[in-house]
Formats: sequence, structure tokens, C-alpha cells
Amino acid sequence: MNITVDWKGGMCLEGHNSEQKNTLFDSHSSENYVSKAATPMEIMLQSMAACSVMDVLSILEKKRKHIISLHVEVSGNRADEHPKVFTSVLLKFFVKSTDAALTDIERSVELSQQTYCSAAAMFKRSGCDVKTECYLDIV
Repeated sequence: MNITVDWKGGMCLEGHNSEQKNTLFDSHSSENYVSKAATPMEIMLQSMAACSVMDVLSILEKKRKHIISLHVEVSGNRADEHPKVFTSVLLKFFVKSTDAALTDIERSVELSQQTYCSAAAMFKRSGCDVKTECYLDIV
């Protein structure tokens, strides 16, 4: 896997993968600067959530469950001192389905977090405490 990152002015950066798919990165807005994108650390949280959602959807599809929507809210806490690594993360999975049970969702999330999600594994191996909660709305 190879990527490139180009400076776009200010603190804005643009990453490119080998297929020229782009990701913008920036720092937080300040009095004299308006950010154009999420920070690298925010994108790390988004990446873990996205990785896990892809796993969960795949697992539920194999169980032949009909998913109407899947939404994840992520909160992370970071160390006070540099490097300010994530020390804990909570992922809340909100699923709407016509036929899935809460146990289906919980098991899918568990399999993702313990076996398949490479992004979650990187967080955990750095010492980060990763927890999940699952919520189901049957429609």
C-alpha cells in the first residue's frame, strides 16, 4: 500500500491513494484560520468506525438480515502529554432493521472488533481501551 500527501496551503493537506482517491486533512479553526477538513486524529476515529461498519454490514448480509440504516457515534479520549495518543474510545452502533435482533448486531460488532477490524486492532495494540455499545430499532 502506497499513498502520497500534498500540502495545500495553511495546514490543509490532501492525501491520495494509488487510485487517486483523495482525503483532506486540516487542523482546527482558529481566529485567523478556517479549517477545510477534519484533523488527522478525527480521521483516525472515522477510519476505525468505517472499518468496523464495513465488517458489520458484511456479517449481517451473510446472516441475510435487512439493514435500513447503520449509524456510528464515536467518542475518544486522548493522553494529556505528547504524543497525545487515544487512551479510550467508545463506538455506539445505531442500527435500523426489519428483521435483525439485538444479538445479531452485538455479535457482528464483536466479530468485527475482535477478529476483522484492522483499524480497531491498531488502536488496541497501542494500549487504547476500545468499547462498543449497540442499539437496534426494528421498523
